[in-house]
Amino acid sequence: MNLKPLLYSAVLGSSSLFAGDEWTEWRGPNGNGSVAEGKLPMEFNAEGKGVEWKTPLPGRGCSTPVVKGGLLFLTAPVDGKDALIAYDLGGREKWRQIYGEGTPGRGQRVGSSANSSPVTNGEVVVGYFKSGRVVACSHDGKKLWDKELHELYGEDKLWWDQGTSPVLFDESVIIAVMQTEGNSYLVSFDLKTGAEKWKTERKFETGKESGDSYTTPHLLKVDGVDTVVSFGANHITGHDAKTGKQRWFSGGINPENKAMWRTIASSVETEGVIVVPHGRGDYLMGIKAGGQGDVTKANVLWRKKMPSTDAATSVAHDGRVYQLVDRGKSRGLITCLDAKTGKKIWEGQLPKSASTFYASPILVGDTLCCPREDGVVLMAKIKKDGLGEVKQNRLGEALIASPIYVGGKLILRGEKHLWCLK
Repeated sequence: MNLKPLLYSAVLGSSSLFAGDEWTEWRGPNGNGSVAEGKLPMEFNAEGKGVEWKTPLPGRGCSTPVVKGGLLFLTAPVDGKDALIAYDLGGREKWRQIYGEGTPGRGQRVGSSANSSPVTNGEVVVGYFKSGRVVACSHDGKKLWDKELHELYGEDKLWWDQGTSPVLFDESVIIAVMQTEGNSYLVSFDLKTGAEKWKTERKFETGKESGDSYTTPHLLKVDGVDTVVSFGANHITGHDAKTGKQRWFSGGINPENKAMWRTIASSVETEGVIVVPHGRGDYLMGIKAGGQGDVTKANVLWRKKMPSTDAATSVAHDGRVYQLVDRGKSRGLITCLDAKTGKKIWEGQLPKSASTFYASPILVGDTLCCPREDGVVLMAKIKKDGLGEVKQNRLGEALIASPIYVGGKLILRGEKHLWCLK
């Protein structure tokens, strides 16, 4: 089924515009929300300014699209069912695969049955849904395998909607399930067959709800070992990506073991330091990756109480972390920190609003893109010593999914449409 995108340019976008570019996972080609070179558009709007194309979506989902090999993939509900859909890079639907009944989102404003972003290596694309369904298709849309995690490993006990996205390692896909009241684990499946490669329990005793985590793991080379780094249940853990064996863990994230400290925003890594937002947006800490066993005392570099982020994951680049305060009195505050020391390098304020930043920002070249729940996209120039020019752009529909950048174009998934902006 092909959809006809609403065009605002004389020539339809084609795959040649995006040749050689990819965004294969939620946080992009570097896994940290940043692309060193490129140019984001500063001004666009719902009336057509700066819009390359705009394509209607079949249902409301909050997952971020991914791109590889000339196709864009996203998960979405279709008539109440879980679906994986592919578009070409002109916004035309190429194929869709529909599965069983989806599980509606509990959070009607910010949740959906399709919150987790898919991943792809250009040959296989994997989707994950609130229903517990994991599905895999070939690049050209052939169903390869699907399975139900809740049936295999235990029911969903998260208080809110699933948020973690799968990650790829070699010829496998890895998924983290972290919850207070149910089973918590990491599991790896063969990318082409769906066969389980390994499964590792990841359980820590926490206060009420504090074991619930909606974060996405990192894949890092740590001490020469390919490592899955995950954040949740008041701990950072490092597991061997080939075997699932836990190599090290760090606590200190919730020293008083407070209840209700669920984690939404993922940690970020740069130059071997993992920066961890926690305490519902009130704390930030830096942890050195690596070691053996309990590395809390040896590896915690710094921890401070400060306006942090609760839902929007930060950007990491060249030893710096760019944090956007997503809610509360300080919402819209951008802080640039040194990852190793936690020292504030500069901070700047985006225009105030009562709306929350649920989407995670991205940094392309010298421009930060910060979509807000109310449909406003703030584009901010970043300088070494602070914020530069800031532009507000209104798309007229809710924005929960994070932005992506491919081929010089900014792509946004709104509540009703997929947007390509130039």
